[in-house]
Amino acid sequence: MELHQDVVMANHILFQEGVLDGFGHVSGRDPATPGQFIISRSLAPAQVSLDDLVTLDLEGHEIDGSGSHLYLERFIHAAIYQERSDVYGIVHSHSPAVLPFTISKSQRFAAVTHMAGFIGRCTAVYDAAVFEGCDCDMLVRNLKMGQDLAASLGRQALVLMRGHGITVVGRDVRQAVFRAVYAEQNAKVQMTAITMGEYTALTEGEAALADETNSGQVDRAWNLWAGRTRQRP
Repeated sequence: MELHQDVVMANHILFQEGVLDGFGHVSGRDPATPGQFIISRSLAPAQVSLDDLVTLDLEGHEIDGSGSHLYLERFIHAAIYQERSDVYGIVHSHSPAVLPFTISKSQRFAAVTHMAGFIGRCTAVYDAAVFEGCDCDMLVRNLKMGQDLAASLGRQALVLMRGHGITVVGRDVRQAVFRAVYAEQNAKVQMTAITMGEYTALTEGEAALADETNSGQVDRAWNLWAGRTRQRP
């Protein structure tokens, strides 16, 4: 039940922090059942409750077959869980400050703040149109596209999606939320720095050490955000 509660709270936190709006989704899987994951039925994140959660297998099919209206892009989650045995939490968003970096041909998204060390210095950009080979609606609509996205993600903590958004992974739901929030903050800082001229990003070593330190502090941020979310009218 704790996992279910975290998935609900994650949706609300990410809405509150401006990472999700009417769209985007969060999932988590339980170590006891790694072949399944929990996600909401197709619903705006701020409206997600425990009653809205469904259990899917790693092909994106609902376990109990109740016929819930599911997110079109649930295959993002299914394919990454297939590929990454270390991942137990995923956030897919249209993170507004990150979006410009998904289409820029001159600026690469990189860790410029210590809180975002998980970004590193080499962020892949997945392009749905390249996979489809022609114009498409940019959505990851099937498992093969999801697997292509997972291949772009590789062993990294996140992958950008051209003209679409970002997918962030973590060891659990809380870390995935932490990374989604600080990816958005990092993008704002990097964008401001770009307007000022040359800037200094974290080195690979700095980014790795910062991520190691911050990974031990996830609950500190989570508890703050969760408390603030509970106080919201």
